[in-house]
Amino acid sequence: MNKLFKIGLASVTALSLVACSGGSQSDDTTKIGIIQLAEHPALDQAYEGFMDGLEEAGYTEDNTVFDYQNASNDQSNCKTIADKFVNDGDDLIYAIATPAAQSVAQATSDIPILVNAVTDPAASGIVEDNEAPGGNVSGVSDLTPVEEQIDLLQQLLPDAKKVAVMYCSSEDNSKIQAEMAEKALDEAGIEWEEATVADSSSIQQVTESLIGKVDAIYIPTDNLLAEGMSAVAQVSNANGIPCIVGESGMVSNGGLATYGIDYYRLGEMAAEQAVAILEDGKSPADMPIEYLSAEDCVLTINKTVAEELGITIPEEFADAEMIETAS
Repeated sequence: MNKLFKIGLASVTALSLVACSGGSQSDDTTKIGIIQLAEHPALDQAYEGFMDGLEEAGYTEDNTVFDYQNASNDQSNCKTIADKFVNDGDDLIYAIATPAAQSVAQATSDIPILVNAVTDPAASGIVEDNEAPGGNVSGVSDLTPVEEQIDLLQQLLPDAKKVAVMYCSSEDNSKIQAEMAEKALDEAGIEWEEATVADSSSIQQVTESLIGKVDAIYIPTDNLLAEGMSAVAQVSNANGIPCIVGESGMVSNGGLATYGIDYYRLGEMAAEQAVAILEDGKSPADMPIEYLSAEDCVLTINKTVAEELGITIPEEFADAEMIETAS
């Protein structure tokens, strides 16, 4: 009897361990790792659009494990998180922003990866070619209409003679956009100078160095500066230097205006790609990087900042999305 009791107890213990290790998950559970470089409006919307798109497609917490990780704008954190997803054997990884995408692409060549908030995946070394990725990575690009944004600068600030192109020197996506902006400024006959920041602690100092030297600042969809936009605006607006920026979240935090893309819609597009991979068996290698059309871009103006700087908003911008913020 004692021997039978021990055998029965061992069986119960083993079953308990299996239950604890597996939880409520089954073999049909999908595991999706999500890495977001930093927390700011554009990247948050790219995450929310993705999650809502998957929920609409039937992926919920009942049948899917979503492992969301924020890297706090730290490259070493990106690597650690990427390694975790690979070790966990995730079915798909969603990477938001270039440094996060680069880390997961380097960590695995097997797990399907979808990227978002990456200006040029090919130029950033994430895929072989944007039209034919050729590996385990595809996704959506947040390439903004830089030329149109420079046109917007000219329309709102017709007297601007010199513009600072401000960005983080370590972000590949920002370098690409900065070069595009500088080319557009050259074509417009506007003088420019680069103003690069290395980390958040240098934002205020770099902005202060522009006082009395430039008439405006152009900032692309730069993750570091999107996160620190209020620090830029605090200095620039107080000294009469308006900022034309890459996306609407930066306008909310003190930028004057943007003609920018919808990051929430980009997230939805990435969710559609995820469903195609998980349900239809499509390979990222054969899925071109997708882009938003010009019709999906939105003109956003910070009315409070315009009034503070004495800038008259042209009548043709009457249909723009107007933001009012605390002075």
